[in-house]
Amino acid sequence: MSAAATATPTTSAARQRRMRAILPPTILAAIAVVAVVVPLWAGVPLTTFSVFNTFQNAATLGLVALAVGLTVMAGEFDLSTIAVFTLGGLLAVKFGEASPFLGVAVAVGAGMALGAVQGGIQAATGISSVPLTLGGYIVIAGLCHIVAGESILVYGDYDVGLWLDGTVAFVFSPRSLVVLAVFALVWVAMRHTAVGPMIRAVGADRRAARASGVPAGVVVSGVFILSGALCGLGGALFAYSTTAAKYDLGLDPFIFAVTAVLVGGIDVRGGRGSVIGILVGVLAMSLLDTIFIQLAMPTYMIDLARGGILLVVVLVEAPDLARRVAAWKNNRRSLARSHE
Repeated sequence: MSAAATATPTTSAARQRRMRAILPPTILAAIAVVAVVVPLWAGVPLTTFSVFNTFQNAATLGLVALAVGLTVMAGEFDLSTIAVFTLGGLLAVKFGEASPFLGVAVAVGAGMALGAVQGGIQAATGISSVPLTLGGYIVIAGLCHIVAGESILVYGDYDVGLWLDGTVAFVFSPRSLVVLAVFALVWVAMRHTAVGPMIRAVGADRRAARASGVPAGVVVSGVFILSGALCGLGGALFAYSTTAAKYDLGLDPFIFAVTAVLVGGIDVRGGRGSVIGILVGVLAMSLLDTIFIQLAMPTYMIDLARGGILLVVVLVEAPDLARRVAAWKNNRRSLARSHE
């Protein structure tokens, strides 16, 4: 029997860790090559404005993806993120007429409060976060309708939006730089403080984490609070950018965020992944959107491409995939020999 067929669980885990580290930048590099070659072949070459649009797309939903990724790393799943994002935009517009900073503060504060409620309930009861945050999504979506009054809220200070989306160094904007700065701050906290190891410990094995002295309930509550703050801030920045806030953004933004998280190498079982991986996943999906928009292709083509990439990621990261394939091949050889 081959070595692959008898691979130990340790070998399989090491392979998965390597693939999880290598796959996100590989996918981003592959999409970048496509972004250069295909538009050039189609007669619409990539420009600095295309790169600018990629970072703008990343700025729009990057913080939602970061929120989803952190909760998954903690062993949970926050389905309410897009509703908090939507509510954050509405509150920012409603309270930000006098001062945009006040609007952002209200949006972030509301997100933190909602995260504290959901995280506190989960930590206290141990209930699965999926039905809990699904209920949260439904309630918060209803709040969005109430706050908006079933209409689109318009933000009157157009100068704020123009400043947020102004060009900086050809490919950035103040909005995208703010989002990148938030990613950097979270990366520093995850990498150089006890926060990162505690979140991963809780996500990998909550019982073992408690036994080793990690306050699992506090960690889970803190992650949900941070998730709410990130979504509230992201929604406020997006509403100011578009000078309007809708009460229903649909599920496409959430699908984008989850896809980016999985492409970024976050393990859905919890305990594994990185902030850099999430950022790479966000940039990869944003660049993919830029390609299809530049080529004026229909929306469903973007969905097909996202789904195809996600399927590849799932297959490559499948547990014991190499061992199972090797065992299948060996079984086929054994059957072939038995019929000779």
